[in-house]
Amino acid sequence: MIETLAYYLCLAAFAGFGYKLIEARGSQPVRTMWFLAGFGVCIAAGIVVLTPAMSALAGPGPVAEWVLSLAGDELKLGAIGFAVAFTQSVWRGEGARLAPHALFTGATMVLLAVSFALSEPRRVGDDTVFADAGLPFALADKVLFLVYSLISLGLLFAVFARSAWHAEPGPLRTGLWLLVVGVGAATAWTFWDVDDVVQLARTARIGAREDLPSSVLAAVTVGFVAAGATLSAWSPAVASVIGRVRAYRAYRRIEPLWTALRTAVPGIALDPGRELAGGAEFALYRRVIEIRDGHLALRAHFDPDLPARAEAAARRAGVREAEVAATVEAVTLAAAIEAGRTGRRFAREPDHPAEPDTEPDTEADVAAEAAWLVQVSRAWRRRDAVAQRVRTSAST
Repeated sequence: MIETLAYYLCLAAFAGFGYKLIEARGSQPVRTMWFLAGFGVCIAAGIVVLTPAMSALAGPGPVAEWVLSLAGDELKLGAIGFAVAFTQSVWRGEGARLAPHALFTGATMVLLAVSFALSEPRRVGDDTVFADAGLPFALADKVLFLVYSLISLGLLFAVFARSAWHAEPGPLRTGLWLLVVGVGAATAWTFWDVDDVVQLARTARIGAREDLPSSVLAAVTVGFVAAGATLSAWSPAVASVIGRVRAYRAYRRIEPLWTALRTAVPGIALDPGRELAGGAEFALYRRVIEIRDGHLALRAHFDPDLPARAEAAARRAGVREAEVAATVEAVTLAAAIEAGRTGRRFAREPDHPAEPDTEPDTEADVAAEAAWLVQVSRAWRRRDAVAQRVRTSAST
Protein backbone atom coordinates (compact mmCIF):
# COMPACT_ATOMS: atom_id res chain seq x y z
CA MET A 1 0.00 0.00 0.00
CA ILE A 2 2.71 2.49 1.04
CA GLU A 3 4.85 1.49 -1.93
CA THR A 4 1.93 2.08 -4.29
CA LEU A 5 1.30 5.47 -2.65
CA ALA A 6 4.97 6.34 -3.14
CA TYR A 7 4.72 5.51 -6.85
CA TYR A 8 1.64 7.68 -7.29
CA LEU A 9 3.24 10.57 -5.43
CA CYS A 10 6.36 10.26 -7.56
CA LEU A 11 4.17 10.49 -10.66
CA ALA A 12 2.36 13.50 -9.19
CA ALA A 13 5.71 15.13 -8.39
CA PHE A 14 7.01 14.67 -11.93
CA ALA A 15 3.77 16.05 -13.39
CA GLY A 16 3.57 18.93 -10.92
CA PHE A 17 7.14 20.08 -11.30
CA GLY A 18 6.90 19.73 -15.07
CA TYR A 19 3.81 21.95 -15.11
CA LYS A 20 5.54 24.42 -12.84
CA LEU A 21 8.39 24.69 -15.32
CA ILE A 22 5.97 25.44 -18.15
CA GLU A 23 3.91 27.89 -16.10
CA ALA A 24 6.82 29.93 -14.75
CA ARG A 25 9.09 29.91 -17.78
CA GLY A 26 8.08 33.48 -18.65
CA SER A 27 8.34 34.92 -15.14
CA GLN A 28 11.32 33.11 -13.61
CA PRO A 29 14.89 32.70 -14.88
CA VAL A 30 15.49 29.39 -16.64
CA ARG A 31 18.21 28.51 -14.16
CA THR A 32 15.83 28.88 -11.20
CA MET A 33 13.22 26.61 -12.75
CA TRP A 34 15.83 23.97 -13.57
CA PHE A 35 16.75 23.91 -9.89
CA LEU A 36 13.12 23.26 -9.01
CA ALA A 37 12.85 20.54 -11.65
CA GLY A 38 16.10 18.97 -10.44
CA PHE A 39 14.77 18.80 -6.91
CA GLY A 40 11.53 17.12 -8.01
CA VAL A 41 13.29 14.60 -10.25
CA CYS A 42 15.92 13.68 -7.64
CA ILE A 43 13.56 13.22 -4.72
CA ALA A 44 11.06 11.22 -6.77
CA ALA A 45 13.76 9.03 -8.34
CA GLY A 46 15.33 8.56 -4.91
CA ILE A 47 12.13 6.96 -3.68
CA VAL A 48 11.77 4.75 -6.76
CA VAL A 49 15.26 3.22 -6.65
CA LEU A 50 14.86 2.17 -3.00
CA THR A 51 11.49 0.45 -3.36
CA PRO A 52 11.27 -3.36 -3.10
CA ALA A 53 9.92 -3.55 -6.64
CA MET A 54 13.10 -1.97 -8.00
CA SER A 55 15.25 -4.40 -6.00
CA ALA A 56 13.24 -7.31 -7.34
CA LEU A 57 13.62 -5.96 -10.87
CA ALA A 58 17.40 -5.64 -10.51
CA GLY A 59 17.69 -9.12 -8.99
CA PRO A 60 20.67 -10.42 -6.99
CA GLY A 61 24.09 -9.12 -7.90
CA PRO A 62 26.18 -5.95 -7.86
CA VAL A 63 23.41 -3.74 -9.27
CA ALA A 64 21.16 -4.27 -6.27
CA GLU A 65 24.05 -4.45 -3.81
CA TRP A 66 25.94 -1.37 -4.98
CA VAL A 67 24.23 0.77 -7.59
CA LEU A 68 20.72 1.07 -6.11
CA SER A 69 21.87 1.71 -2.54
CA LEU A 70 24.43 4.32 -3.56
CA ALA A 71 22.05 5.90 -6.10
CA GLY A 72 19.36 6.30 -3.43
CA ASP A 73 21.66 8.24 -1.10
CA GLU A 74 23.20 10.30 -3.90
CA LEU A 75 19.77 11.26 -5.24
CA LYS A 76 18.70 12.38 -1.77
CA LEU A 77 21.79 14.59 -1.54
CA GLY A 78 21.13 15.92 -5.02
CA ALA A 79 17.52 16.77 -4.13
CA ILE A 80 18.64 18.69 -1.05
CA GLY A 81 21.32 20.54 -3.06
CA PHE A 82 18.84 21.53 -5.77
CA ALA A 83 16.36 22.69 -3.11
CA VAL A 84 18.95 24.97 -1.51
CA ALA A 85 19.99 26.35 -4.91
CA PHE A 86 16.37 26.99 -5.87
CA THR A 87 15.66 28.77 -2.57
CA GLN A 88 18.72 31.01 -2.85
CA SER A 89 17.98 31.78 -6.50
CA VAL A 90 14.38 32.82 -5.73
CA TRP A 91 15.11 34.91 -2.63
CA ARG A 92 18.37 36.52 -3.75
CA GLY A 93 17.86 36.66 -7.52
CA GLU A 94 20.77 36.87 -9.90
CA GLY A 95 23.07 37.93 -7.06
CA ALA A 96 22.71 34.60 -5.26
CA ARG A 97 26.04 32.95 -4.45
CA LEU A 98 25.40 29.36 -5.42
CA ALA A 99 28.98 28.16 -5.82
CA PRO A 100 29.81 27.55 -2.11
CA HIS A 101 26.90 25.22 -1.46
CA ALA A 102 27.30 23.59 -4.88
CA LEU A 103 30.93 22.76 -4.01
CA PHE A 104 29.84 21.54 -0.58
CA THR A 105 27.24 19.28 -2.21
CA GLY A 106 29.63 17.98 -4.86
CA ALA A 107 32.38 17.24 -2.33
CA THR A 108 29.92 15.45 -0.06
CA MET A 109 28.63 13.31 -2.93
CA VAL A 110 32.16 12.34 -3.94
CA LEU A 111 33.18 11.50 -0.36
CA LEU A 112 29.96 9.54 0.06
CA ALA A 113 30.68 7.47 -3.05
CA VAL A 114 34.30 6.84 -1.98
CA SER A 115 33.27 5.80 1.53
CA PHE A 116 30.56 3.55 0.15
CA ALA A 117 33.00 1.87 -2.25
CA LEU A 118 35.64 1.34 0.46
CA SER A 119 33.05 -0.15 2.81
CA GLU A 120 32.64 -3.11 0.39
CA PRO A 121 28.98 -3.91 1.16
CA ARG A 122 27.58 -7.40 0.63
CA ARG A 123 23.92 -8.23 0.25
CA VAL A 124 22.68 -11.07 2.49
CA GLY A 125 18.93 -11.49 2.15
CA ASP A 126 17.28 -8.20 3.08
CA ASP A 127 20.39 -6.88 4.87
CA THR A 128 23.61 -5.21 3.76
CA VAL A 129 26.61 -6.66 5.60
CA PHE A 130 30.06 -5.08 6.04
CA ALA A 131 33.37 -6.67 6.92
CA ASP A 132 35.38 -5.38 9.89
CA ALA A 133 37.80 -3.58 7.58
CA GLY A 134 34.98 -1.79 5.76
CA LEU A 135 32.88 -0.90 8.81
CA PRO A 136 34.60 2.47 9.53
CA PHE A 137 33.97 3.56 5.94
CA ALA A 138 30.33 2.45 6.16
CA LEU A 139 29.92 4.53 9.32
CA ALA A 140 31.64 7.49 7.63
CA ASP A 141 29.19 7.16 4.72
CA LYS A 142 26.17 7.45 7.05
CA VAL A 143 27.65 10.25 9.16
CA LEU A 144 28.56 12.30 6.06
CA PHE A 145 24.99 11.98 4.83
CA LEU A 146 23.52 13.05 8.16
CA VAL A 147 25.86 16.04 8.62
CA TYR A 148 25.21 17.36 5.12
CA SER A 149 21.46 16.91 5.53
CA LEU A 150 21.47 18.63 8.94
CA ILE A 151 23.15 21.73 7.53
CA SER A 152 21.17 21.96 4.30
CA LEU A 153 17.71 21.08 5.57
CA GLY A 154 18.19 23.37 8.57
CA LEU A 155 18.93 26.22 6.16
CA LEU A 156 15.86 25.41 4.06
CA PHE A 157 13.58 25.12 7.06
CA ALA A 158 14.73 28.47 8.46
CA VAL A 159 14.26 30.27 5.12
CA PHE A 160 10.82 28.84 4.37
CA ALA A 161 9.52 29.26 7.93
CA ARG A 162 10.70 32.88 8.15
CA SER A 163 9.24 33.72 4.74
CA ALA A 164 5.92 32.03 5.53
CA TRP A 165 5.69 33.84 8.87
CA HIS A 166 6.10 37.26 7.25
CA ALA A 167 4.09 36.60 4.06
CA GLU A 168 0.65 38.10 3.58
CA PRO A 169 -2.30 35.68 3.89
CA GLY A 170 -3.03 34.05 0.56
CA PRO A 171 -1.76 31.34 -1.83
CA LEU A 172 1.91 32.35 -1.41
CA ARG A 173 1.77 31.97 2.36
CA THR A 174 -0.11 28.69 2.11
CA GLY A 175 2.41 27.35 -0.38
CA LEU A 176 5.31 28.34 1.87
CA TRP A 177 3.78 26.58 4.87
CA LEU A 178 3.28 23.47 2.76
CA LEU A 179 6.96 23.66 1.86
CA VAL A 180 7.84 24.03 5.55
CA VAL A 181 5.92 20.84 6.32
CA GLY A 182 7.58 19.10 3.37
CA VAL A 183 11.05 20.10 4.54
CA GLY A 184 10.19 18.97 8.06
CA ALA A 185 9.11 15.58 6.69
CA ALA A 186 12.31 15.42 4.63
CA THR A 187 14.32 16.09 7.81
CA ALA A 188 12.51 13.30 9.64
CA TRP A 189 12.97 11.01 6.61
CA THR A 190 16.68 11.76 6.52
CA PHE A 191 17.27 11.31 10.22
CA TRP A 192 15.38 8.07 10.29
CA ASP A 193 18.81 6.72 9.25
CA VAL A 194 20.13 7.40 12.78
CA ASP A 195 18.88 3.99 13.88
CA ASP A 196 20.79 2.51 10.91
CA VAL A 197 24.00 4.07 12.23
CA VAL A 198 23.42 2.58 15.68
CA GLN A 199 22.56 -0.81 14.23
CA LEU A 200 25.56 -0.64 11.90
CA ALA A 201 27.96 0.14 14.74
CA ARG A 202 26.61 -2.75 16.81
CA THR A 203 26.10 -5.49 14.23
CA ALA A 204 28.01 -4.42 11.08
CA ARG A 205 24.79 -4.78 9.06
CA ILE A 206 21.78 -2.65 8.12
CA GLY A 207 18.53 -3.21 6.29
CA ALA A 208 18.91 -2.94 2.54
CA ARG A 209 15.37 -1.69 1.91
CA GLU A 210 13.33 1.26 3.06
CA ASP A 211 11.22 0.32 6.08
CA LEU A 212 7.58 1.34 6.50
CA PRO A 213 8.11 4.58 8.52
CA SER A 214 10.77 5.71 6.07
CA SER A 215 8.46 5.08 3.11
CA VAL A 216 5.67 7.02 4.81
CA LEU A 217 7.97 9.99 5.46
CA ALA A 218 9.20 9.86 1.86
CA ALA A 219 5.63 9.92 0.54
CA VAL A 220 4.72 12.82 2.86
CA THR A 221 7.81 14.74 1.75
CA VAL A 222 7.03 14.41 -1.94
CA GLY A 223 3.35 15.18 -1.43
CA PHE A 224 3.79 18.38 0.59
CA VAL A 225 6.72 19.74 -1.40
CA ALA A 226 4.96 19.10 -4.71
CA ALA A 227 1.77 20.68 -3.33
CA GLY A 228 3.59 23.77 -2.03
CA ALA A 229 5.67 24.31 -5.15
CA THR A 230 2.74 23.87 -7.55
CA LEU A 231 0.06 25.61 -5.48
CA SER A 232 -0.58 28.21 -8.15
CA ALA A 233 -1.51 25.44 -10.59
CA TRP A 234 -4.23 23.77 -8.53
CA SER A 235 -5.33 26.31 -5.90
CA PRO A 236 -7.87 28.08 -8.20
CA ALA A 237 -9.69 24.79 -8.79
CA VAL A 238 -9.68 23.97 -5.07
CA ALA A 239 -10.85 27.48 -4.21
CA SER A 240 -13.69 27.10 -6.71
CA VAL A 241 -14.81 23.82 -5.14
CA ILE A 242 -14.59 25.31 -1.64
CA GLY A 243 -16.58 28.32 -2.83
CA ARG A 244 -19.33 26.08 -4.18
CA VAL A 245 -19.44 24.07 -0.94
CA ARG A 246 -19.65 27.24 1.14
CA ALA A 247 -22.37 28.63 -1.10
CA TYR A 248 -24.39 25.43 -0.79
CA ARG A 249 -24.01 25.41 3.01
CA ALA A 250 -25.19 29.03 3.19
CA TYR A 251 -28.03 28.18 0.79
CA ARG A 252 -29.22 25.43 3.10
CA ARG A 253 -28.73 27.44 6.30
CA ILE A 254 -30.95 30.31 5.22
CA GLU A 255 -33.67 27.94 4.05
CA PRO A 256 -35.85 28.29 7.21
CA LEU A 257 -35.93 32.05 6.76
CA TRP A 258 -36.64 31.77 3.04
CA THR A 259 -39.37 29.18 3.60
CA ALA A 260 -41.17 31.41 6.09
CA LEU A 261 -41.05 34.37 3.70
CA ARG A 262 -42.06 32.31 0.68
CA THR A 263 -45.08 31.00 2.63
CA ALA A 264 -46.06 34.56 3.58
CA VAL A 265 -45.29 36.02 0.14
CA PRO A 266 -45.42 33.20 -2.46
CA GLY A 267 -44.55 35.52 -5.32
CA ILE A 268 -40.91 35.95 -4.22
CA ALA A 269 -39.88 32.54 -5.65
CA LEU A 270 -38.44 33.36 -9.07
CA ASP A 271 -38.50 29.85 -10.52
CA PRO A 272 -39.85 27.24 -8.08
CA GLY A 273 -38.35 23.75 -8.45
CA ARG A 274 -35.17 24.88 -10.23
CA GLU A 275 -33.27 26.46 -7.35
CA LEU A 276 -29.95 24.63 -8.00
CA ALA A 277 -30.16 24.48 -11.79
CA GLY A 278 -27.49 27.15 -12.21
CA GLY A 279 -25.16 25.94 -9.47
CA ALA A 280 -24.86 26.61 -5.75
CA GLU A 281 -23.50 30.17 -6.13
CA PHE A 282 -26.32 31.23 -8.42
CA ALA A 283 -28.91 29.48 -6.21
CA LEU A 284 -27.60 31.35 -3.17
CA TYR A 285 -27.70 34.63 -5.11
CA ARG A 286 -31.34 33.97 -6.04
CA ARG A 287 -32.28 33.01 -2.50
CA VAL A 288 -30.75 36.20 -1.07
CA ILE A 289 -32.68 38.28 -3.62
CA GLU A 290 -35.92 36.45 -2.85
CA ILE A 291 -35.51 37.02 0.89
CA ARG A 292 -34.92 40.73 0.27
CA ASP A 293 -37.98 40.83 -1.98
CA GLY A 294 -39.99 39.32 0.87
CA HIS A 295 -38.73 42.06 3.18
CA LEU A 296 -39.87 44.71 0.75
CA ALA A 297 -43.27 43.06 0.28
CA LEU A 298 -43.83 43.13 4.06
CA ARG A 299 -42.46 46.63 4.49
CA ALA A 300 -45.78 48.13 5.60
CA HIS A 301 -46.25 45.43 8.26
CA PHE A 302 -43.09 46.12 10.29
CA ASP A 303 -43.83 47.63 13.71
CA PRO A 304 -41.52 50.67 14.09
CA ASP A 305 -41.55 50.38 17.91
CA LEU A 306 -40.74 46.67 18.04
CA PRO A 307 -36.96 46.69 17.38
CA ALA A 308 -36.13 48.59 20.59
CA ARG A 309 -38.34 46.32 22.70
CA ALA A 310 -36.97 43.20 20.99
CA GLU A 311 -33.40 44.31 21.62
CA ALA A 312 -34.07 44.80 25.33
CA ALA A 313 -35.88 41.46 25.53
CA ALA A 314 -33.03 39.66 23.74
CA ARG A 315 -30.53 40.97 26.28
CA ARG A 316 -32.79 39.94 29.15
CA ALA A 317 -33.04 36.48 27.58
CA GLY A 318 -29.23 36.17 27.71
CA VAL A 319 -28.59 36.37 23.97
CA ARG A 320 -24.91 37.02 23.23
CA GLU A 321 -24.10 40.58 22.19
CA ALA A 322 -22.83 39.46 18.79
CA GLU A 323 -26.19 37.79 18.08
CA VAL A 324 -28.52 40.52 19.37
CA ALA A 325 -28.91 42.32 16.03
CA ALA A 326 -29.75 39.10 14.17
CA THR A 327 -32.21 38.11 16.90
CA VAL A 328 -33.95 41.51 16.67
CA GLU A 329 -34.35 41.09 12.93
CA ALA A 330 -35.72 37.56 13.32
CA VAL A 331 -38.30 38.73 15.90
CA THR A 332 -39.38 41.78 13.90
CA LEU A 333 -39.60 39.74 10.71
CA ALA A 334 -41.74 37.09 12.41
CA ALA A 335 -44.02 39.85 13.72
CA ALA A 336 -44.26 41.40 10.25
CA ILE A 337 -45.23 38.04 8.73
CA GLU A 338 -47.96 37.63 11.35
CA ALA A 339 -49.13 41.22 10.79
CA GLY A 340 -49.23 40.62 7.05
CA ARG A 341 -51.30 37.46 7.57
CA THR A 342 -53.88 39.39 9.61
CA GLY A 343 -53.73 42.48 7.40
CA ARG A 344 -52.36 44.81 10.06
CA ARG A 345 -50.38 47.79 8.79
CA PHE A 346 -48.30 50.42 10.58
CA ALA A 347 -48.13 54.08 9.70
CA ARG A 348 -44.71 55.24 8.50
CA GLU A 349 -43.20 58.23 10.22
CA PRO A 350 -40.05 60.13 9.21
CA ASP A 351 -38.29 59.35 12.47
CA HIS A 352 -39.52 55.73 12.57
CA PRO A 353 -38.70 53.73 9.46
CA ALA A 354 -41.20 50.93 8.85
CA GLU A 355 -38.50 48.30 8.31
CA PRO A 356 -36.05 47.75 11.19
CA ASP A 357 -32.55 48.99 10.58
CA THR A 358 -30.79 46.08 12.27
CA GLU A 359 -28.37 44.96 9.59
CA PRO A 360 -24.65 45.52 10.10
CA ASP A 361 -22.82 47.92 7.87
CA THR A 362 -21.45 45.45 5.34
CA GLU A 363 -20.53 45.67 1.70
CA ALA A 364 -23.42 45.00 -0.65
CA ASP A 365 -22.22 41.65 -2.01
CA VAL A 366 -23.74 38.19 -1.96
CA ALA A 367 -21.18 36.74 0.48
CA ALA A 368 -21.77 39.47 3.07
CA GLU A 369 -25.55 39.34 2.63
CA ALA A 370 -25.57 35.56 2.90
CA ALA A 371 -23.40 35.63 6.04
CA TRP A 372 -25.83 38.09 7.65
CA LEU A 373 -28.88 36.06 6.65
CA VAL A 374 -27.27 32.90 8.06
CA GLN A 375 -27.08 34.70 11.42
CA VAL A 376 -30.72 35.77 11.15
CA SER A 377 -31.78 32.26 10.18
CA ARG A 378 -29.89 30.84 13.16
CA ALA A 379 -31.64 33.37 15.42
CA TRP A 380 -34.98 32.33 13.90
CA ARG A 381 -35.01 29.33 16.24
CA ARG A 382 -35.07 31.47 19.39
CA ARG A 383 -37.45 34.15 18.13
CA ASP A 384 -40.43 32.72 20.05
CA ALA A 385 -38.68 32.99 23.43
CA VAL A 386 -37.66 36.59 22.77
CA ALA A 387 -41.10 37.45 21.37
CA GLN A 388 -42.70 36.06 24.53
CA ARG A 389 -40.54 38.38 26.62
CA VAL A 390 -41.56 41.27 24.39
CA ARG A 391 -45.25 40.46 24.97
CA THR A 392 -44.68 40.07 28.71
CA SER A 393 -42.92 43.43 28.98
CA ALA A 394 -45.65 45.11 26.92
CA SER A 395 -48.40 43.79 29.22
CA THR A 396 -46.75 44.98 32.45
